Amino acid sequence: MTTLITRDELRAAIDAGTVTVVDALGGEYYARQHLPGAIPLVEAEVAERAGELLPDRDAAIVTYCSNLACPNSGRVADRLTALGYTDVRKYAAGIEDWVAAGLPTESGALTR
Repeated sequence: MTTLITRDELRAAIDAGTVTVVDALGGEYYARQHLPGAIPLVEAEVAERAGELLPDRDAAIVTYCSNLACPNSGRVADRLTALGYTDVRKYAAGIEDWVAAGLPTESGALTR
């Protein structure tokens, strides 16, 4: 099971620039609203794109999706761990919790 991270821990890590945040919703959800600096990576694309998007397998990575009921962040985290990523955590409360706390988000699609 993936280690969990709290909103406050994640906010501190984002502010410090010590984490790569992965939005496991992707697509239009990502374009509409995502956590600051997050990159989109959905379960179906992990094997194909993880090496490109997340080249350091020892870097701190946090996955998230919409809320506690959403399984996407756990599935992406599990796949990353299976690929050899060593520091993967999950923000289980998701973007709904982040927004409810009044924290900043970004919008727009990721450009390559």
